[in-house]
Amino acid sequence: MSGPILGHELRAGGGETVALLNGGMMTWASWKPVAVALEDDYRLLLSDFRGQFFSPGLSHDTLDAHVDDLERLLDHVGVERVHLLGASFGAQVGLVLAARRPERVASLIAVTATDRPTAALRTGSVDLRRVIREVATGGDKGSLHDLLVEQVFSADWAEAHRAELAARRAQIGVLPQSWFDGLVGILDAVDAMDLEPILGRVVCPTLVVVAERDRVLPPARGRALAQRIGAELAAHPISGHALVAEDPAWLGRTCREFLDRVTLSKPTAEAASEASEENET
Repeated sequence: MSGPILGHELRAGGGETVALLNGGMMTWASWKPVAVALEDDYRLLLSDFRGQFFSPGLSHDTLDAHVDDLERLLDHVGVERVHLLGASFGAQVGLVLAARRPERVASLIAVTATDRPTAALRTGSVDLRRVIREVATGGDKGSLHDLLVEQVFSADWAEAHRAELAARRAQIGVLPQSWFDGLVGILDAVDAMDLEPILGRVVCPTLVVVAERDRVLPPARGRALAQRIGAELAAHPISGHALVAEDPAWLGRTCREFLDRVTLSKPTAEAASEASEENET
């Protein structure tokens, strides 16, 4: 598999490798508060998807192409079998890789995920595209941040962190146009996705994490996803969609507990591939 390698960082901790897969508006630095719960005993692979800050260039418009990039990165760093921790868009990419290449995925944690776009997600996509067009013609870049705050954070958290969010708005205001352009492909990939036909091929140990105040991907969608693939379920009682930002300590503990359990009795790559073949028949 050839092509450009995603911008990445490999943190050489002990134990098995966990790849942290970004949400659509994230960069790998956003994982730092979650990573502290994992980095002592797991080797962490952080990267940006194509079109995000550390992987410049136009974003792909399909999940499969992003999965190709991820596989290429795994080959590049010499990881044959990996644990995946993905948030939102990254969770969708993780689901596709787990279904497509079960022998490469030891386990999956899907945070605020869905199998197909919800009505709220489609509405949010339309609004984001409008703002991106306005930015391209000289509009206020910070207006994208204002829209994201409204969509992805719980109201209580946003009110309690007004100063922090104001600083983030200023940071978005100085990002290059290429970052905004890169969001379009990610939106295209999400708008077009339908994971239902492949979910039966996800056979690795899986944890689905929902946020009870998620307005973008309501927790009912996550619960349905967990039921469809026979996954474990964890629910944060008060977070919005941006759980990675709102309560990274809780998320880190939850992921650590799951990973510690599944690494004690991990199936072989061959067993995972055979289980996937049985699910297809």
